[in-house]
Amino acid sequence: MEIAELVKRSRAAQQVIAGYSQEKIDSIVRMFAKVVYDNAEPLAKLAAEESRMGVYEDKITKNKGKARILWYALKGKKSVGILEYDEAAGITLVAKPMGVIGAATPCTNPIVTPMCNAMFAVKGGNSIIIAPHPRSKKCAKTLADLYYAELDKLGVPRDIFLVIEEPTIPLSTELMKEVDVVIATGGAAMVKSAYSSGKPSFGVGPGNVQGLIDDDVDVEETAKKMIQSRAFDNGIICSGTQTIIAAKANYKKVIDAFVKNGAYYIDDPAKVDAFRKFIFPGGQINKDAVGQSAAAVAKLAGIEVPAGTRVIILKPEKYGKDDVLSREKMCPVMTAYEYGNWEEAVGIAYANLMVEGAGHSVDIQSNNKAHIEYAGLALPVSRILVNQICTSMNGGAFQNSLSPTTTLGCGSWGNNSISENLSYYHLFNKSRIATVKPNWNQPGDEEIFG
Repeated sequence: MEIAELVKRSRAAQQVIAGYSQEKIDSIVRMFAKVVYDNAEPLAKLAAEESRMGVYEDKITKNKGKARILWYALKGKKSVGILEYDEAAGITLVAKPMGVIGAATPCTNPIVTPMCNAMFAVKGGNSIIIAPHPRSKKCAKTLADLYYAELDKLGVPRDIFLVIEEPTIPLSTELMKEVDVVIATGGAAMVKSAYSSGKPSFGVGPGNVQGLIDDDVDVEETAKKMIQSRAFDNGIICSGTQTIIAAKANYKKVIDAFVKNGAYYIDDPAKVDAFRKFIFPGGQINKDAVGQSAAAVAKLAGIEVPAGTRVIILKPEKYGKDDVLSREKMCPVMTAYEYGNWEEAVGIAYANLMVEGAGHSVDIQSNNKAHIEYAGLALPVSRILVNQICTSMNGGAFQNSLSPTTTLGCGSWGNNSISENLSYYHLFNKSRIATVKPNWNQPGDEEIFG
């Protein structure tokens, strides 16, 4: 399948939908979400089988949850024609499509990321071509076939959603150079390729969510939230909480709460080292650990853990650049650290983020506004999520006002073009009709410089 031919087909389809009304556009966007919601179980099963990682039940939750929140967030939002009149400013804002969007999607999110990107693209009157990870090509093709059946019913060209059916790195790279805009949700090499394509690009940075626990929280509830954040889909979500940073005076109580709720705690240096060597052989993440259960990771590391263990907690002696365990661990393994005061807690988080994850997110469990704001000012991240389950709420949730997405921009810290959650409003151009402001006046020099 030639990329040039795919882009030609996509561009022809985009020219058709560029003339659609807001109502027609929204009917397509709604359909993209509803198809995934209605087929959540079989799509989750295929994703687990093809990618060989994650948890089937969690993928069902993810399929349904993202379909709900994304459509609800886009429902009723204007993205076609005249968006708004600002009479006082004399500005009329007009939306115009960008064209053909190329989206590289990961095997960690083989259903909801293509769905999300398609919803954002078409909301702005664009078409989209998906370049899936090779370990998710069946997922992409199956999703496309489900969409085609519904697009036919709507009388909409199928080619607004195209897929590279036999994906390779060279094909993905070529696609990026041929489309009008690129979304790259995946590893660092893919994101770098997107930014090297010569086209406007939206990428992501690596996660390494630092979990700070203040001494004023309900420890039991905090443990439940953080375990859910780390264990969900066997730890492959970039927003999963990576660390427990707890006060020395409260440390044992915190760890006991985690253990009570399904964690297994290891502070034996030899056992910690066994996990270190397995998860990061040669200093790089072991693909055999990614997305595997706590029991499987422990077995491969040569350590026995109790049946039913949801998360493994390791206590390294050092943090930051002095220990590779400070990096993102894409499996249900956390590291734990003790702090004397809140400034030290934030310092530990900062040191770990400087190893990996700068620009992404921090999980704070605290009721102390001063502490929360101190961390917000000090830490180089785009999102500071407070008293929530980071893995499921960081990408937007009914409980907060973050834009629902599957692509989390990490700003200049993560070598990204945006430091917020990617949304539909990033994927259309805006023309501004500027007229003379009513009742304008020229200020005098004293007013200007005084």
